[in-house]
Amino acid sequence: MRPVSTSFVRSSRPAADSVVVWHARIPGVASSRPSSVPPSRSRTQLRSIRSALRTFLYRWNWNKLLRAGSAEYMPVSADWLWTRGGPAAQGEDMSSLAPHEFSPETTWLNTASYGLPAARSLAAVQRLHAEWVAGRTAPMADETVVDRIRDGFARLIDGASADHIAIGSGVAPLLAPVAAALPAGAEVLLAENEFSSVSMPFVHRQDLAVRVVPLERLADEVRPETALVAVSAVQSADGRVTDLARLRAATLAHGARLAVDITQAASWFPLRFSDADYWVCATFKWLIGARSVAFFAAAPEAADLIRPLGPGWFAAADRWAELYRPVALPATTRRFDSTPDFIGVYAALGGLDLIEEIGVEKIGAHNLALADSFRTGLVNLGYAPVQENSAIVAVPGAGEAADRLQQSGIIASARNGGLRFSFHLYNDETDVERALTAMGENRASV
Repeated sequence: MRPVSTSFVRSSRPAADSVVVWHARIPGVASSRPSSVPPSRSRTQLRSIRSALRTFLYRWNWNKLLRAGSAEYMPVSADWLWTRGGPAAQGEDMSSLAPHEFSPETTWLNTASYGLPAARSLAAVQRLHAEWVAGRTAPMADETVVDRIRDGFARLIDGASADHIAIGSGVAPLLAPVAAALPAGAEVLLAENEFSSVSMPFVHRQDLAVRVVPLERLADEVRPETALVAVSAVQSADGRVTDLARLRAATLAHGARLAVDITQAASWFPLRFSDADYWVCATFKWLIGARSVAFFAAAPEAADLIRPLGPGWFAAADRWAELYRPVALPATTRRFDSTPDFIGVYAALGGLDLIEEIGVEKIGAHNLALADSFRTGLVNLGYAPVQENSAIVAVPGAGEAADRLQQSGIIASARNGGLRFSFHLYNDETDVERALTAMGENRASV
C-alpha cells in the first residue's frame, strides 16, 4: 500500500457534544468525522485513516495543537481522545485483533447478544455443507470434532480437562440436572436481575426456596441453609463482574454448591476451575460460536451429586456399541452430553481456535481498554455508565436510544431499561469514536 498523504483541519463550526474536532483529509476519501464514515466503507480505508492519525500524533506536540484551537470547539472529545483516557494518549494500539477474520459493515457493539462469526468458521461450515449436499459425507461423519471442541473449551478454564466437559445446546437444559438434584425446600440464592436462563431452572421447579439478593451482597448472604448459589460471572444486563473467589470462599464455608454461567465471560475473562462446582456456557456470544452449542463442566465429586435427565445415545460409554442395547454411562462428565449439532460444532470450533491463537489475556486487555475508553467518553458527554472493569458497558435509562443508534450503523442492545454496548476482539478504536459521536448526537436530540 502506498503512503497516504494527509492534511489536518479544524472543524469550521462549533459542535456541541462533538466527539471529534480535528480530522483528516486523505486523497480519495471524503473529509468527514469518523462517525460519518459510511458503514460500507472498507476497513482498509479506515485502517489507513487511523494509521495517518497515529503518525500525526507522534510527530506533533498535542498540547500545542490543543492550545491553538478554540476551547469551545472541543467540549469533550479532544480532551478524551488525546489527553486523558483515549487510546492515542495511552499509546495503545486498539486495532482489531483479527482483521483478516471479520469484515462487519456496521459498528457491531453487540457481542453480549450475539458474536460475529470468524471467516474460518464460515469456511468450515461451507465446506461441510458442500460435501453433504454432494453426498460425499454426513455432518457427523467425523466425531473427533466433538473431542477437539471439548478439549478447546476445557483449556479456557484453568484446571479443567476434557473429562470435566459435557456438550449440549443451551444453558438452561444443562443446568436442569443441577436443579433436579436439590431436595424439596432447599434454598437457592440468586442475584437480582440475573439472566433468566440461570434463574428459571430453579424458580420454576416451584418447590425450592429461591432467595434473590443484590449481586454485591451475594457472598454475604450465603448461610448454612443455602444449598446452592447460581450466578453469572459477568452480568448480562449491565456487565457487572462477580467476585468468584470471594463467593467461592463463602459457599465452601457454609457447605453450599456454586453454579456459574460464563456465557458473558469466556474468551476475555480469566477463569479458574476450582472457583465453582458447576459451569455452563453458551458459545454464540463471546466464544463467537453457534447458537446450538453450549458446554457444561463439573469435577467428578460435583458431578457425582447429580444425574443425567434423559440421556441419549451420544452420552453412552461406548455409543456405537450401545446403539440398540444400552449398557452404561461414562464415569466422566461426558455422561451429561446431548447429541450435538455437528454443523454448529464446526462453527464453534473455528471461534474457539481463533480465541486460543490470540489468547484470553490479550483479548481481555483489548476488550477492557476499548470499554474503558468508551466509558470515559460517555462520562465526558454527561452520561452515567455503570462503573465496572468489564467488556460490557451499560448506560442506565438510555435503552430507547438503541433504535436511533442502529439507524446510524451503531449496533447495541436495549436491556433492562438501559443501553448495553460490548467490545470484543474484532472491535477497534474507530468503533469507540463512532459510538461516542452517536451518543453525543443522541444526547443533543433529547
